[in-house]
Amino acid sequence: MSSFTEEILVKKLREVNNTQQSIQTLSLWLIHHRKHAKKIVVVWFNDLQKASQTRKLTLMYLANDVIQNSKKKGSEFNQAFSDVLVGAANHIARECSEEKTLLSVGRILGIWEERGVYDPVFCKALKKSFEEGRKNPDEFKKPESPSLKKHHHHHKHKNKKDRNEKKIQETKPEPAKQELSALAKKRKLEEVIGLTEDFIAGDELLEPPDADELVRALEQLEQSASGDALVREKIASLPPEVSDITLLEKLGDKQSADRLSEQVDEAVSLLSDYNGRLYAELEERRHVSRMLSAFIAAQRKHFEQSQQQLQEWKQKFVSVTNVRKELKSHLQNLPDLTLLPDVTGGLAPLPSAGDLFRL
Repeated sequence: MSSFTEEILVKKLREVNNTQQSIQTLSLWLIHHRKHAKKIVVVWFNDLQKASQTRKLTLMYLANDVIQNSKKKGSEFNQAFSDVLVGAANHIARECSEEKTLLSVGRILGIWEERGVYDPVFCKALKKSFEEGRKNPDEFKKPESPSLKKHHHHHKHKNKKDRNEKKIQETKPEPAKQELSALAKKRKLEEVIGLTEDFIAGDELLEPPDADELVRALEQLEQSASGDALVREKIASLPPEVSDITLLEKLGDKQSADRLSEQVDEAVSLLSDYNGRLYAELEERRHVSRMLSAFIAAQRKHFEQSQQQLQEWKQKFVSVTNVRKELKSHLQNLPDLTLLPDVTGGLAPLPSAGDLFRL
């Protein structure tokens, strides 16, 4: 798994296309780097605002895939996206004029409500923002009024000149827009600075997993794509014509060409699906490898601590043994009281406690 940096993220967002495989592949990579969820969402929202209508829909599909499939791993993306989705929905509604795109985005919002991805209150706010955006698009997108259309013919030359002047002006950003852009960048920079610990680039060791969790992850790898003998047999049995261009010369009629085209389409579908599964398996194996590294590192640390504690107890045992020897030697050097001479001088012994209290 490649390390996480903002440059890599921006590149991957630009390369993603509106296919299930492309979206799921990037979604897996993002979920793997979920510790950078807030940073990812900031970059995603910035890219959404600059994207074309088609790419805006692709980015919404990507957000939907990440939000729904990351729930098992944690709530990082669910919370991070909730900060920008209201604005994103309103932005798409204002900027997009294609009804198909708007219907698709509306469907995504409906799915989140139906499946309980977000609570009803938040889903209601999303839909309200989306509908308000559709009712109030940007001014430059509003249709031309009838009065302007009436005078358009009389001022054709003037309008052309105005358009040329406008193009020249647009090449130079207005100071007010530059100031707003600077303020926006400053706010985003402050958000990034506030998340310094979450934005550290590079892969770090995971928290050491439990032994049971590690065993379950290893057992799941036994059911991975590389062990799917049935699919591998299907791939091995594909006719050579689907992969060897030189065999196209043997096609004699249109019927044979159509039949080969169907075989190629089936092979592409089979291989694309299998490649996607293999990629997911590769990501999972890398994740398990990191789990193993974290587990081994934790066990080594525990072993070192145990060895250190063992040495401490050995030293204490040696100290106690030495004290025992010294005490035994000291006891042996003490005089035997039974061998001492009688110093009472024949005096009567002292009375016992019973004699003192006897009536």
